[in-house]
Amino acid sequence: MLPPRLRPRDPGQPYVPGNFAAAVPVLIICGVVPLALVTSGGLGWLPLLAVGPAFAAATSGPWGVLRIGLLAVTMGGVLGVWGDEHLRAQVTMLATPAAVTLASCLAGGIRKRRERVLAAVRSVAEAAQNALLKPVPARVGQFQVAVRYSAAAAEARVGGDLYALLPTPHGVRLIVGDVRGKGLPAVSTAALVLGVFREAACDEPDLLDVVGRIERSLARNLAPDDFVTAVVAGYPREGRMEIVNCGHAPPLLFGASGVVAIEPTRPAPPLGLASLGGDLPSLQVVPFADGDQLLLYTDGVIEARDQGREYFPLLERVSRHICDEPSRTLAALHDELLSHVGGRLHDDAALLLLRKPVRGAVRAAADAARTP
Repeated sequence: MLPPRLRPRDPGQPYVPGNFAAAVPVLIICGVVPLALVTSGGLGWLPLLAVGPAFAAATSGPWGVLRIGLLAVTMGGVLGVWGDEHLRAQVTMLATPAAVTLASCLAGGIRKRRERVLAAVRSVAEAAQNALLKPVPARVGQFQVAVRYSAAAAEARVGGDLYALLPTPHGVRLIVGDVRGKGLPAVSTAALVLGVFREAACDEPDLLDVVGRIERSLARNLAPDDFVTAVVAGYPREGRMEIVNCGHAPPLLFGASGVVAIEPTRPAPPLGLASLGGDLPSLQVVPFADGDQLLLYTDGVIEARDQGREYFPLLERVSRHICDEPSRTLAALHDELLSHVGGRLHDDAALLLLRKPVRGAVRAAADAARTP
């Protein structure tokens, strides 16, 4: 796990340089001292020295707070002697920074302890993320792949959106889905769906049977009003992409003829709601040639709004950035998405882009690499 100073900063949080924050308590004390010397209020300003250790409690541990407190009390004692104050008056004036220092040491210790607990929880969460949403390599089978995932919760690394892509005896198969709700229940449901998919994708020759196993598992484990929208896809043979859409946003196919939204020929309910009736999921087969790309995404992308409440124009923006490198395409698209919402998403968002390289171009690049 990365230490706090090496972690990426949350775009929604202001940036405060660490050295400056640590120096602020000293600057406060240095500002109070000349104020006490030059104003008519005299030593009546000295209780303000307590602001130094109080502020240090927000940025330092107990020992750091204690050092600032000792500095404040020492400066107050020196000024008390310089001002020819009676001993009782000096003790009264110094009692405030001394008491605040002790309280701030306690607060700083509690904050440090909570930071350690939070760091441990984050490490467990990151381990859970790696187990749940396993990193997708840049190439899976014969495909180039890129994934972008953003959880809505500020401290989260994983949420209710899910994705997986793996090679199987029946070709490369993938899933992108969106669990109803947020928080730990949504994460638990996402883990269930991904676990069943990874097992069924390798066992079942028919893609509809993979979807059927997920549906049966959810029917046994979900609450009556919970569900999962998902697109399950597979590439069983050359030039053929199979897609099963269960109440999810239509994938976008980028080919020689332009961009096509693959709307389901027979709309089916989300996973987990089959018992309520409606059409069963249907298998769509679309041509998928060399150079074609398939983009799957979740509702958090197309339902992201700007300050004017306008939805994110996914088709327009992705058409602007589509290129032969899926990772570069999604990086630019993700930046545009964050810019559209002002830097912070309010819903989980996942993007998965799959590209089938042109075989002739790949062979030419390999030959060029071997040429001295």
